[in-house]
Amino acid sequence: MWRDAARYQMPMLNTLEYGTRTDQPDLLIVHGLFGSGRNWGAVAKRLAPERRVVSVDQRNHGQSPWQDSHGYEDMARDLAEVIEAQGAPMDVLGHSMGGKAAMVLALQRPELVNRLIVADIAPVAYEHDQNQNIASMRSVDMNGVERRADAVDQLAATIDDPTLRSFFTQSLDVKERRWRLNLDVLEAEMPKILGFPEVQGCYDGPTLFLSGATSDYVLPAHRPVIRDLFPKARFVKIAGAGHWLHAEKPREFIQTLQAWLNKA
Repeated sequence: MWRDAARYQMPMLNTLEYGTRTDQPDLLIVHGLFGSGRNWGAVAKRLAPERRVVSVDQRNHGQSPWQDSHGYEDMARDLAEVIEAQGAPMDVLGHSMGGKAAMVLALQRPELVNRLIVADIAPVAYEHDQNQNIASMRSVDMNGVERRADAVDQLAATIDDPTLRSFFTQSLDVKERRWRLNLDVLEAEMPKILGFPEVQGCYDGPTLFLSGATSDYVLPAHRPVIRDLFPKARFVKIAGAGHWLHAEKPREFIQTLQAWLNKA
């Protein structure tokens, strides 16, 4: 049964829409930590000719409202509100933190999720602490930022990976000289973000766990818990890709996703 979206007190997440409705189910894309819906624009545009795509900014990210909590139950409720506003169940694709939020949504509100795609994450707790990256973003002197490249240069003092420096600054509002990330809440809620809540039940819809072959986020040891929660799970790895598989191997990622969506 559909819940009345008006019952939710939180304003709806900011969304970006691509394409128009077809005979294929709409696809909801849910980004990961420190990201935004805009990061998935290239993927969404490639998928849009076959199906309408909606990409969200999660709470405390991008143009969506800032909240005092950032647990997966919170994020799942946000996503449920977005889907209910569309008026029909959606296919849901989530990457990393967004993948965990999508899994909790599917487990708690399976009637809203037509098919589930989880990109390079498992329903387990991790030790990949991200607070050092929050400290790096806080260290940027906004008085010296006239363009994104200025922030990239400053981040080089603490972040070796140029790809990460570029990724983080996509969440920088240069005009307002501020981050479009609620760094205080993300830091405080990091234990929840790294963990995974105890959720009863299972989601028995078609589920694809799509991982990077060089990533260590989805391991063979994770498969029993995955199959307990998602009994119809299928596993595919993209050669030469790590955790950021959609950015590292976009063509292979999109082709694999399309092939599964067209057959599942």
